[in-house]
Amino acid sequence: MDPDYFKSYEMCWGTLGTVRPFSNFHPDRDATEIQAALEKKDAVTLVRILTNRSNAQRQVIASTFEEITHKDLAGGLKKALSGDLEVLLLELLMPPLQYEAQRLQQAMSGIGTDEETLMEILCTRSGKQLQEISATYKQLYKKDLEKEMKGETSGDFAKLVMALLNKENVAGGVQRDIESLSASLNGKKADAGPWIDILTSRDSDHLNKVLMGLELESGQMVGEAVEKKFSGDIRLGLKVLVQCIQSPDVYLAKRITTMKTPGVQGIMVSHSEEDLLCIRAAYIKLTGTSLYTALQKHFKGDHLQALLAICRSED
Repeated sequence: MDPDYFKSYEMCWGTLGTVRPFSNFHPDRDATEIQAALEKKDAVTLVRILTNRSNAQRQVIASTFEEITHKDLAGGLKKALSGDLEVLLLELLMPPLQYEAQRLQQAMSGIGTDEETLMEILCTRSGKQLQEISATYKQLYKKDLEKEMKGETSGDFAKLVMALLNKENVAGGVQRDIESLSASLNGKKADAGPWIDILTSRDSDHLNKVLMGLELESGQMVGEAVEKKFSGDIRLGLKVLVQCIQSPDVYLAKRITTMKTPGVQGIMVSHSEEDLLCIRAAYIKLTGTSLYTALQKHFKGDHLQALLAICRSED
C-alpha cells in the first residue's frame, strides 16, 4: 500500500460524505468473500462490500486480494461483470486522484470535448488538488495535462481552462473587482479578460461579495448577464464557474438532474466521501424529489443497488 496515497487525499469521519470508513474492517475476510463472489458472478456481494468501504479501505482490499490470489481485482471484476455496474465498481476501486485524472482524459478523448465535465472538475477542486490531479495524469497517461487541455480548447475558453488549472489566490479589492467586471459588460461584445482574471484568482468569500455587488449594481443576476453578453464555450465556462462560486452543491445537483449515467456516476463517486450529503440536500431543494427516489426512476438492477448504496438513504 502506497503511504503517499493516504497523505494525498484527506478523507475521514466527520465529513459530509455518505460513504464512511467501515468500522469492523477485515481486509482478508473481504478479499476472500470477493474471490468467491467473482467465481459465482455474485454481483450482490460485490456491491455490498465495495460500496460499504471507504476508498482507502478498498485500496487495502485490492492489495490483499492480490496477495491471496496472485490476481488483479480490477481484472477479476472485468471478467465477472459487464455494463454500467462493471464501470461503476471499477471506478470505486480507483484511488481518487486517478479517478479524477481518468474523468479528465475521457472528457478530452474521442470526437469533440466534453467541456462541461472539464469545467465541473476544474471549478469544484482546489488549486492544490488540481496540481495533484495533474501529476497523477502525467503518471497515468505520460502526457502533460496542461498541454492536452490547450490542444482540446481554443480562444477565451482555453484561457479560462488554463487559469483554472493553475488557480491561485491573489488579493484584490471587492469594489475594484466589481467595477472591472461591470466595465467589461458595457461594450457590444463583453471582454472575457477581467472575468477570467478575477474569477480564477480570488477566494470564494471575496468572489461572492463581488458577484452580489455586481448584481446590485447592474440590477440583474450574474448568470443572466453572462448568458446575454457571451457566446459559445466561454459562455458555458463562465456560467459553470459563476454557479460553482455561488453554490457548488446546487451546480452538482443540477448536473445530476440530467440522469445521464457518466455524469451521475462521476459526481457520486467523486463526492461520496466529501460532500454528497450537501449535494443530496441541494437536489431535493431543486427538484422536490430526493436523489434516492430519483435514482430509482432512472436506473435498475444491481447497478441501481450500487448507486443507492453510495447515495445511502432517503432524505
